[in-house]
Amino acid sequence: MSQNFQLLWDRCLKVIKDNINETSYNTWFAPIVPLQYENNVFVLQVPSQFFVEYIEEKYIDLLRMTLYREVKVGTRLEYRVLIDKSSGRETQIPSAEETPKPKQPAKSSAYVSPYAKPQLQEIDPQLNPAYNFNNLIEGSSNKLARTAGISIGNDPGKTIFNPLFVYGQSGVGKTHLANAIGVMTKQMHPEKRVLYVPANTFQIQYTDAVRNNTVNDFLNFYQTIDVLILDDIQEFSGKTGTQNTFFHIFNHLHQTGKQLVLTSDRSPVVMQGMEQRLLTRFKWGLSAEIEKPDFELRKGILKHKIYRDGLDFPGEVVDFIAEHVTDNVRDLEGVLVSILAHSTLTDMPIDIALAEKTISRVVHMASKVTSVEKIRDVVCDYFSLSVEAISTRSRKREVVQARQIAMYLSKRLTKNSLSSIGALIGQRDHATVLHACKIVNDLMEIDKSFRSSVQDIEKRLKA
Repeated sequence: MSQNFQLLWDRCLKVIKDNINETSYNTWFAPIVPLQYENNVFVLQVPSQFFVEYIEEKYIDLLRMTLYREVKVGTRLEYRVLIDKSSGRETQIPSAEETPKPKQPAKSSAYVSPYAKPQLQEIDPQLNPAYNFNNLIEGSSNKLARTAGISIGNDPGKTIFNPLFVYGQSGVGKTHLANAIGVMTKQMHPEKRVLYVPANTFQIQYTDAVRNNTVNDFLNFYQTIDVLILDDIQEFSGKTGTQNTFFHIFNHLHQTGKQLVLTSDRSPVVMQGMEQRLLTRFKWGLSAEIEKPDFELRKGILKHKIYRDGLDFPGEVVDFIAEHVTDNVRDLEGVLVSILAHSTLTDMPIDIALAEKTISRVVHMASKVTSVEKIRDVVCDYFSLSVEAISTRSRKREVVQARQIAMYLSKRLTKNSLSSIGALIGQRDHATVLHACKIVNDLMEIDKSFRSSVQDIEKRLKA
């Protein structure tokens, strides 16, 4: 058996690789060289004594279990460290004994070894539990970042999304996502040390550490974190000392398989005042942009909040808010609160008039399409029809459908009366317009392709 120690070690590595993430495996096990297996002792050559200490602390149970399984129960472990390359001189370090040492007599029980690692205290993760994945509504603008965040929450540090760098303009949901990752991680892995910290707070802590000569304590604390969530990292711009310190923290956490989640208001590609070595590391995992929410996502967010808070808002008011409050999620929620407050204090009904009045005071209202003719022309262009064709009495399916869509969008996006809409689109009466709107509504509910066409036309109108 002593001649097959390389084969035995290869079998052990296969088991180890299945039980830890790739980064940890490459850092702590790939550099190990098996030297011999004799007299029930497996000898491994490691690069340094630090390797021995780290493996004994973090992976000894896995290593010993694997040796027992693949080699022999009771196999003892020994390390050799090359301390002088020129002479080949080595030092030999036995593994810690598997069985615990007998307890010391009561008189010496108060003695604490200076080499014993103290038990880490619980920390407050500084998370906002209201920001979770249950109320982070998914849409096309945030799907990639949200999906990656859920993967991290399930298995922090062991996905390809490390670091996860999330960027986007203010108010699109970066902080919500960052907190949701932390909240889910604590739910799935209560033993993990998770910390959410705004970049500004990190900067203040570092400045205090420098002033009080406790930078080593600052570093040591952050290097114990399993999932570090740093919000608004662009605030490190131009702060060389903070960047250097964070560089060392980043390296340590990443190399030891810990998870990093970073948010910024801009992509790493356009960040100014940041060291290149940090920018390079930001791109190691996944850079995911959260864009401005589209109409469907804005509508979904509003409906969720209305349902959650037990409010009663007419559907047309929800649509009106979603159409006109387009920049970010914070504005959507603020408008809801303002409309509800105005309605309560002034005893006014919640309707389009109140919504328009309130929105104009809170945000800059998005420009509204006011021309039925423009809608008609865009619809005709989309379906490659002439304006004359849509105005005839033709019953061809494509012509009828285009006419109905033009009427539906005109009712939604303009203040024109039903009669004027009918007059401008094919000389129809108001009953025909109402019927067209109902047909389009019904088709959008059941026909995905049709719904997509209507949404594409609406995007062209608002472009």
